[in-house]
Amino acid sequence: MIVRSQVVGCGAYLPQQVVTNAELACRLETSDEWITQRTGIRQRHIAAAGETTSDLATAAAKAALAHAGIGADAVDLIVLATSTPDHTFPSTATQVQARLGMSRGAAFDIQAVCSGFVYALAVADNFVKVGQARTALVIGAETFSRILDWNDRGTCVLFGDGAGAVVLQAGEGTGNAADRGVLTTHLYSDGQYYKLLYVDGGPSATQSTGHLRMEGREVFRHAVVKMGEAVDAAIGAMGISSRDLDWLVPHQANRRIIDSMGQRLHLPAEKVIVTVDRHANTSAASIPLALDDAVRDGRIRPGHLVLLEAMGGGFTWGSALVRW
Repeated sequence: MIVRSQVVGCGAYLPQQVVTNAELACRLETSDEWITQRTGIRQRHIAAAGETTSDLATAAAKAALAHAGIGADAVDLIVLATSTPDHTFPSTATQVQARLGMSRGAAFDIQAVCSGFVYALAVADNFVKVGQARTALVIGAETFSRILDWNDRGTCVLFGDGAGAVVLQAGEGTGNAADRGVLTTHLYSDGQYYKLLYVDGGPSATQSTGHLRMEGREVFRHAVVKMGEAVDAAIGAMGISSRDLDWLVPHQANRRIIDSMGQRLHLPAEKVIVTVDRHANTSAASIPLALDDAVRDGRIRPGHLVLLEAMGGGFTWGSALVRW
């Protein structure tokens, strides 16, 4: 027998304020039709004044723990993926740790932008597999509204705020694709592309927060190719085919990219989880938000084979194959 990190709970949190495309069109040279046709986005949630990434992350973590039916005292590890931390330091994860009343184990952040949740899941999975943690909280949380240039219609219409989390616990497996839990993860990066999607600020370079900048067409072009590479690696590692998949849960950046990935895997549209219309791009939070949505409404059920994939600034990209 081998150790598998099994998903035993999930949770999510979205800020109360909803901003529609029509509202943005009142202050930008854009329209609901233009945004929807090009991205599939119809609305996004925006954090309230004073509402921080740690607030969103803590709410999602509490929801995941409640869903799992366990207390924070059982958690050994928190891995929090974010590109919008509350502070330069300490990590946002340690603030979540304190708010949960967790006084043991370890908590730290991971920064891989939109691939962050897949990176965090891979790290936590490895901690569990080698016996350094038995119960782990994996969180993706972002307040991207704080780093947007609200005069740049090419970027500010694309993003939203939110948080999602899953609880992993050590379980037993046999080493094949029938096991319940995280079956395989694959992570990649290539720093030569960093100027295609980046924030033009930072404590070392500019001593300012800065704003998100993106070459949208180039990012789109690379996204389908690189995420396809990660997806192929996951499927190949477990000796399965796309026909064995029950669900694809992609990073929710753009409806066209999501549809392209589903078509590449020859999956019918009803097997692809889509929340980009309601959430927009929430970066590291997008996959766990989509997971929670599909678990809560009964689409993802125990035994289902779920493929996660994402690409973000850096470039970073990756995949994870999970038996629910």
